[in-house]
Amino acid sequence: MNDIARSIDRSTALLTDKYELTMLQAALRDGTAHRNVTCEVFSRRLPNERRYGVVAGTDRVLRAVEDFRFSPEQLEQMDFLDEDTRQYLRDWRFSGQIDGYREGELYFPNSPILTVRGTFGECVVLETIVLSILNADSAVASAASRMVTAADGRPILEMGSRRTHEYAAVTAARAAYLAGFTATSNLEAGFRYGIPVSGTAAHAWTLAHTNPDGTSNEEAAFRAQIDTLGIDTTLLVDTYDITKGVDTAVKVGGPELGGVRIDSGDLGAVTRRVRKQLDELGNHNTNIVVSSDLDEFAIAGLRGDPVDVYGVGTSVVTGSGAPTAGMVYKVVEVDGVPVAKRSSSKQSVGGAKRALRTYRSSGVAVEEVVYPFAAEAPDTGQLTTRELTIPLMRDGHIVEDLPDLEASRTYLDEARKTLPWEGLALSRDDAAVPTRMVGFKD
Repeated sequence: MNDIARSIDRSTALLTDKYELTMLQAALRDGTAHRNVTCEVFSRRLPNERRYGVVAGTDRVLRAVEDFRFSPEQLEQMDFLDEDTRQYLRDWRFSGQIDGYREGELYFPNSPILTVRGTFGECVVLETIVLSILNADSAVASAASRMVTAADGRPILEMGSRRTHEYAAVTAARAAYLAGFTATSNLEAGFRYGIPVSGTAAHAWTLAHTNPDGTSNEEAAFRAQIDTLGIDTTLLVDTYDITKGVDTAVKVGGPELGGVRIDSGDLGAVTRRVRKQLDELGNHNTNIVVSSDLDEFAIAGLRGDPVDVYGVGTSVVTGSGAPTAGMVYKVVEVDGVPVAKRSSSKQSVGGAKRALRTYRSSGVAVEEVVYPFAAEAPDTGQLTTRELTIPLMRDGHIVEDLPDLEASRTYLDEARKTLPWEGLALSRDDAAVPTRMVGFKD
């Protein structure tokens, strides 16, 4: 099978809104489709007044653009389009340029996260697919990053598959791993992206080990699990009574038992009791894993308690109260002329843009400087600078040697360290790093 045939098989072309194509039809009739434009992805504000955002999904966007192809079967269904438009779409290939922030980069209000350059006909139809990926993945990564900070070095497992769409679960696991989660429960995410996979047993396993008279047999469940998965496994001890569950776990597993998991109750108080109980039984190295509707605030609240590993589900896959990053995709330049929306509360700055970030000698970020795409970088005095805008796609082809998921994960871990200390706070406030526009007309 050739590359085009493979691309049609995984076409992303219909992952879009109808008005993208009705606009295209009108643009083909009046000639606008062939005008050169620049479109920009940015966020006017950070969700819930958070201090920073994390760019995630960049690699998925680039691959989606490559796979944006219309098959004959798809076009046949589009009876709302005239034949000229359908013919245009038969031959549609993105041949333009994409620049932007690398995956794992921090962003702030008005950061030019992605810059797409090409004809109007090329760029306009990409709006929905670009935003759907960046908004979802960045929302998850931004929430997950806050959780990683709150955990203060302790591992976090992603286990939210049952709380979202089956395919959203896969990409959410990827975004959470990018942000610093250590593993996922989702097998497809592990297969597709090479993410470490983790999981042992649920309450159903313990409940299934019931005696003929209806009494529970937690010990049988624990023994069978250890016999199958080994002594390093984690036993779920809160199906019935937690104290008895821990006693049974130690009885079966001995001092080398890997861990116990608690999924209910007042986790702070419970983990303190369980740690004391484990230590008194000689299980000093048995980890305590906690789950149960954790978010960044709950994790931060447990920082002083004897928790070794966190398991997070619903909150991370739903962006912890911010399921979208609020990014928009706007035309900012037509045939080299800056254009901008002037609507109340939705004003933007026209013109293609790139950005750099300035740093003190200590490595702490000072500000984001946004300037015209074709201009020289502005003078920032004695501050150290780093260019944020990098080439991502050239003439419709993904740039070679872009960072992979592991490299982006490492990059984000280092980028978080450049935030001012208040930027890591969970409370609502202004962005940790201000954005300044330089070289644009009012």
